Amino acid sequence: MSLSIPKKLIGMLCALATVSYGQPRTDAFLTKLFATNQNPVFQEVIKHPDTYRLQLIYTRIDRDKRNKPSFTNYYFNVDSTSYFNPASTVKLPLALLSLEKLNNLKNPKVTKFTAMQIDSAYSKQTKEWHDETSKTGYPSIAHFIKKAFLVSDNDAYSRMYEFVGQREINRSLHAKGYLDTRITHRFVRMTPDENRHTNPVRFIQNDGTTIYAQPAAYNTDPFDFSRVTTLGKGYYAGDSLVHQPFDFTERNKLPLPALQQLLQSVLFPASVPAQKRFNLTPDDYQFLYQYLSQYPGETNYPKYDTKQYYDSYVKFFFMDSLHRQMPEGVRVFNKVGWAYGFMTDVSYVADFRHNVEYMLTATLYVNSDGILNDDKYEYDRIGHPFLYQLGQTIYQHELKRKRQHTPDLSAFRVPYEKRRTDDRPVIKDVDN
Repeated sequence: MSLSIPKKLIGMLCALATVSYGQPRTDAFLTKLFATNQNPVFQEVIKHPDTYRLQLIYTRIDRDKRNKPSFTNYYFNVDSTSYFNPASTVKLPLALLSLEKLNNLKNPKVTKFTAMQIDSAYSKQTKEWHDETSKTGYPSIAHFIKKAFLVSDNDAYSRMYEFVGQREINRSLHAKGYLDTRITHRFVRMTPDENRHTNPVRFIQNDGTTIYAQPAAYNTDPFDFSRVTTLGKGYYAGDSLVHQPFDFTERNKLPLPALQQLLQSVLFPASVPAQKRFNLTPDDYQFLYQYLSQYPGETNYPKYDTKQYYDSYVKFFFMDSLHRQMPEGVRVFNKVGWAYGFMTDVSYVADFRHNVEYMLTATLYVNSDGILNDDKYEYDRIGHPFLYQLGQTIYQHELKRKRQHTPDLSAFRVPYEKRRTDDRPVIKDVDN
């Protein structure tokens, strides 16, 4: 049986779809809340969200009497079609996909802690057989994840990219329902063709014998680059200034709602559809919780310089200009990214002292001269101060918010390392 729909109604529906598609969403609740913080930098960005390409999602979490959480998202200028460069936030899905791939191998001898070696088989590829920053002296998926989360190490991301493979990265994310995402490149200078090729990888036993070998791979799947994305009025290519917008059309893409859902799927897997979850073990979840929230200064391997990599180093919503200690009892489970003037943080905050929890995800763009690749971005003058003020506005609101049921946050109380004293040199100036 067919239904006849009046042409006038069809026209109205089409018009509605046209208006809603790509139209930023802002909830009045956040507009009112943000008016309570009159910090000049904060208000400058809030009053000019399009100039700063600001998007943010505040997720309120309420528990029932059985401690089951429910989630309410509040949006400010959120538009999934508005591009921002995700930078290092893509290290989060790469960590999840790496663990999932290991579990799908179903080889008990190949785990996240198993030593691995990466070979080269194509232009610009590099080997990685040893890692002096690890306790074993060898790379492993666990060690890559630690480095990617603790200080946002770029090589760790590129190596996970090579292990999972460009085709499987994108197929897996799309199959899970993260449809408008794409991961197209490592964080080293390579052509699109070189990024389609990924290295041979092998996992080895203590005596060096191979347990499992993965051959080099090539992605034949096409990408949809029909939506052209350019930004700015010029960019540097080497020492030369090119007087035209920078083209992000073929760069990594991870819309803010998808990024928020990725973190929620890890911290609260039962709260998202089964399709959007990752195949992770209970030990994987505990491992992720630890290193999403552990501080560089608590970690023994790698042994990071605690002056350069202070506790709030990759905790933008709690990082003030004085780099003071985090609030007592607070842990932030998050992933940040910064590049080309974009700054992004996706986080879950747990305050065990006051029994407070919430999620906050935000991105903004601080590049007033419109020139990219010149290293002249307002990260310190606008970006960091704004994100800190945003974080504190939401945190103070949550401290005062009445809850019907006090949350039991014991699932997120994980054991952290304690830095031991030894004569190893500390690690400084990581490429991130």
